[in-house]
Amino acid sequence: MEFFEIIKSLLTDIDGTLELWVRDYGTWIYAILFLIVFVETGLIVMPFLPGDSLLFTAGMLAAQGENQHFSIYVFVPLLIAAALLGDNVNYFVGRFFSDQIKKRERILFFKREYITQTEAFFEKHGKQSIIIARYVPIVRTIAPFVAGAGNMRYRTYIVYCFIGAVIWVTSISLLGYFLGNVPIIKNNFEKVVLGIVFLSVMPILWQGVKAWRAKRAGK
Repeated sequence: MEFFEIIKSLLTDIDGTLELWVRDYGTWIYAILFLIVFVETGLIVMPFLPGDSLLFTAGMLAAQGENQHFSIYVFVPLLIAAALLGDNVNYFVGRFFSDQIKKRERILFFKREYITQTEAFFEKHGKQSIIIARYVPIVRTIAPFVAGAGNMRYRTYIVYCFIGAVIWVTSISLLGYFLGNVPIIKNNFEKVVLGIVFLSVMPILWQGVKAWRAKRAGK
């Protein structure tokens, strides 16, 4: 039950939760944040963890300078490593299950068509789509798995994976660091977090609308 309470607090009160952890756990906060980012990017069954808002909030708390045990210079490279490690785990799990997925129509919630659609997406938009996927919740969890299951060359994948991890962690953390304590943002933090989530899922919504329109046009 405690696990679900932690997840609930991260999803509903991330600033209060992280502030409490920074105060209570000292340098252990780095290990906690590392684990959260690793799980979100590395375990395909945990795509709902709040990666974007977590990075923004961490940057905001680091800028306050009230706790000497929490520095942006430490957690940014650490979380880049967490994202890379998670993606690599996900990639090789996808590669391991590649044959089984392609032989069957479905394994649990994962359909064979997800691989063919994602491969087509990579082919159409180029390998930089791996970087773009970083900014889209759920997709950033599924994309490494699909890249592995679709047998994308590891040498190609790891280059774009590394670039994406560096840009994603650094950009959102710095946004929180420089803007998180601006009064209008700090006083409306819940709305800011919702805005970050909304902007993150816009690509998914847009693709859904395009697919719906295409389906309607084909009738």
